Amino acid sequence: MRQQLLARRRDWLQSPAALKAGAALSQTLHELLAQLEPQCLGLYWPLEGEFEATAFAQAQGLPKTMALALPSCRKAGRQMDYLGWDGSPPMRQDECGIATASGPAVVPDVLLVPCVGYTREAYRLGYGGGYFDRWLALHPGVTTVGLAWSCCEAAFAIEAHDQPLTLIVTERELIAP
Repeated sequence: MRQQLLARRRDWLQSPAALKAGAALSQTLHELLAQLEPQCLGLYWPLEGEFEATAFAQAQGLPKTMALALPSCRKAGRQMDYLGWDGSPPMRQDECGIATASGPAVVPDVLLVPCVGYTREAYRLGYGGGYFDRWLALHPGVTTVGLAWSCCEAAFAIEAHDQPLTLIVTERELIAP
């Protein structure tokens, strides 16, 4: 299913509908964050085809009082932490080869989460490592906002370790189960 959704996303990104999708998702996300007023916003460094959360944060002129953070993964135990990020281009990568920050460990109160796929019940399908599910299980009070393209809504089996997100935002809608 994961490979099918990634292929669907790649194909969709080549379509005319995808041209305006980033702006539409950005608008909804901007309005949502204005309501949530995070003290610390957890972002992610985008992989191919994902909504560019870090570019969004830099372009939106978020309040200076809002701290930013990026995840940093360790392969041993498939653990993830968030590190404070000053907005400058990351100069290092985590153990999974993804750009990360070098600031102190923090716990964001609002977290933006990339989705390969998602359900109407706000469950996400990621890349299969379980990093986000493990982190979310340890931080149950965090508001989680899945970011996805509408073409990747899917039906899939929910497993015992899967953590539901608070909301899902796509270029078409905000899903609040």
